[in-house]
Amino acid sequence: MGQRSRELSATLGLACGLLAGSVSAAHADTRPNIVVLLVDDAGLMDFEPFGGEARMPNVSRLAAQGTRFSGYHTSPLCAPSRAMLLTGVDNHRTGIATIPEVLPAEHEDAPGYSMSFEPGVETLADRLQREGYRTLMTGKWHLGSDEGDLPNHHGFDRSFALDASGADNWEQRSYMPYYATAPWFEDGKPADLPEDFYSSKFMVDQMITYLDEEKEQPFFAYVAFQAIHIPVQAPREFTDNYIGVYDAGWHKLREDRWQRAKALGLIPAHAPLAPMPPNTRDWDGLTEEQRTYYARAMSVNAGMLEAMDFHIGRLMDHLAARGELENTIFIVTSDNGPEPSDLTRTRGTDLWMAMSGYNMDIETLGEKGSLVSIGSEWANAAAAPGNLFKFYATEGGIRVPLIISGPGVPSGKMVSSLSFVTDIAPTLMDLVGVTSDGDEPVDMTGRSLMPVLTGTAAETHPVDQAVGMEVAGNSALFKNGYKLTRNTPPYGDNVWRLYDLARDPGEVTDLKEGEPARFAQMMADYDAYAAEFGVQTMPAGFDHLKQIRTNTLKKLFAANHAYIIGALLLIMAGLFFALRAIWRLVRPVG
Repeated sequence: MGQRSRELSATLGLACGLLAGSVSAAHADTRPNIVVLLVDDAGLMDFEPFGGEARMPNVSRLAAQGTRFSGYHTSPLCAPSRAMLLTGVDNHRTGIATIPEVLPAEHEDAPGYSMSFEPGVETLADRLQREGYRTLMTGKWHLGSDEGDLPNHHGFDRSFALDASGADNWEQRSYMPYYATAPWFEDGKPADLPEDFYSSKFMVDQMITYLDEEKEQPFFAYVAFQAIHIPVQAPREFTDNYIGVYDAGWHKLREDRWQRAKALGLIPAHAPLAPMPPNTRDWDGLTEEQRTYYARAMSVNAGMLEAMDFHIGRLMDHLAARGELENTIFIVTSDNGPEPSDLTRTRGTDLWMAMSGYNMDIETLGEKGSLVSIGSEWANAAAAPGNLFKFYATEGGIRVPLIISGPGVPSGKMVSSLSFVTDIAPTLMDLVGVTSDGDEPVDMTGRSLMPVLTGTAAETHPVDQAVGMEVAGNSALFKNGYKLTRNTPPYGDNVWRLYDLARDPGEVTDLKEGEPARFAQMMADYDAYAAEFGVQTMPAGFDHLKQIRTNTLKKLFAANHAYIIGALLLIMAGLFFALRAIWRLVRPVG
């Protein structure tokens, strides 16, 4: 080959190399971005596109442009749900079988109950990071804070994370005695919040900051909001939009949502509405002062959803300005059903609030310094058409909204077939073209939703395949359209029940006596699930409210044992000298 031929060959080779590089770069640039927006403690009908009262124009826009899932189920508690969402793996295999706040001492050393991601468990961030994605996280983590537990050790390039079940939305402080403060971390290091902090605003602000650090790579952005976990707090300009909306009380809201659920096709037209749980109060039996407080608390709850949606809109606008909105896949969902805890009725709350500087003043309810919760009656109404709420494996505790929107996702569609929180990670991998190498220490247990999204299948999980779940003794198993479930006190009774979800999504009529063969088979299926995944038997008498109190006292003693022991010694010394002085006064002379 002559010199000219060699030069031409070299030039062509260089051109081909540059072209290949350009194609490769273009491929990298055009892969879809991912934004996962996780709401805390929102029921199925809390979202406006599922029939809720709160104004959520941005989430509604994503729903209209994407697909809604009305048969989606998560777990009854936050940390297990988050672990499964991020990994696609059953919570007992992730190491986050339950939450530390309700972990009984008997389970502390059991496999799957370490309260940290266990070796071999990979997050979606781990997988996408290897594929060249930038991985970013802001908001609630609650998946361990020991060395190696925080987001920076689980695939996230940048993170600003709260490692707690919740915290104040206006300041860096705890909302319950279990936590001494609000433990925030940036990239694994303790961090302080800005003076103008409001949780939903800050999480979006911080995510925008991280996004603007690099514009060449596709990104995975995980925003885990504190809305609408207690304390329920929101700026007045949002909460004022709902004054009067909830004045008719929780019975009326539950009835209204049940009727809207039928109109929207979320449940069959003939589906019955479950009664209010035992030991809940009648709205008309409250004092006028109580009704005023609870109606306003629910207004703050709706205002907090609207405030969150407003800041989601800011994130969407920012992506649009970057030219990336149309190439971004959005997941919008909730970690579990509505929160029933009522801070106005919790023993010891008054003393703790006084010590912490919190109040429940009606005029400033939801604003800085205000500690608000909606309570079990509103939570049960918000969970309609399901029964019960967070903590329980009832439909009110685990059936929540799911929206998927973006490239490759049909618009204006609703999928009613069963899906689960473990299905999110494999679905996102499918949507962005990431494949598993098939040789992983801990395999995903979820299945991709792509077949039902594209219409090539009617079901994600074969109807005759049993799918089980368990958190803290609250258990469910789904098969052939039926659901087997058991729930712990105080609102459950540890009795197994069988329901036909197609006809009875409110779990009103127990069929175990009428269908003993089906009940026995599904019990066998559940036992097989529990054995395969290492589900621990709950201690006798387990009640999550009692366990929270026990664990809180243990944590307070561990953190303050020196002061407590010192105080006890001073008290004992004082008693000794007082008794000694009394004895000297009364002892016989001579």
